[in-house]
Amino acid sequence: MGPPPARSTDGVLAGPRCSGTECRCRDLGAPEDGGVGVPSDATHKRFEVRLTSPQEIWAQIGTNHLYKSAERADACYYVDLAPGIAPVELRASNKDGAAAAWSIRELGTKTKSFYDTFLFSCGVPGVCSFDELDRNKAEIQAMHRNLHDLCGSTKIRDLTWDQSKAPDGQHPTDVLVRLKLDLYKFAPWKNHGDETCGKGKPPSDAGSGTPTETP
Repeated sequence: MGPPPARSTDGVLAGPRCSGTECRCRDLGAPEDGGVGVPSDATHKRFEVRLTSPQEIWAQIGTNHLYKSAERADACYYVDLAPGIAPVELRASNKDGAAAAWSIRELGTKTKSFYDTFLFSCGVPGVCSFDELDRNKAEIQAMHRNLHDLCGSTKIRDLTWDQSKAPDGQHPTDVLVRLKLDLYKFAPWKNHGDETCGKGKPPSDAGSGTPTETP
């Protein structure tokens, strides 16, 4: 599997909640975008990457490399991505057993609503186990149309993961998740949780998808 990435954040962070290589997490209960703001370039989409663990963990989204130290339980980063394919890697590593949760959420520029693009947790709380990884795999395989959130506009592609051998036979010390985000050009026009999501095509002013079909 190779060693973990460098213990540093390297990338272009976006929005008023970010400064340099740090961002302040929005309040999950805050109305609308929680002060995250929308991209100045209308062709891009803003994403929240939230890393949660009592341990250090890593994430790569597009060309952005993100690191959360063990000194804080949560770290958030806001990045802008263009339509198309963005590679993602998520990594946890701890000699006593890995524990990590990652969430990637798309901000709807029209709705000011966040969409659960990709959620993956293993060992939070506790320590990741092979049984929990198997449950995650089954849930993701059952995901409808490769969309974690039917109201969003980003699909999950080519999801794989690898884990180390466990000294105790049950809890891996390293977990590496790889996937690709397939960002469509149109902006979501229904709020997260709308029961009608996944039915019908976007309005004509929403733009075309990448590729041509809608999620």
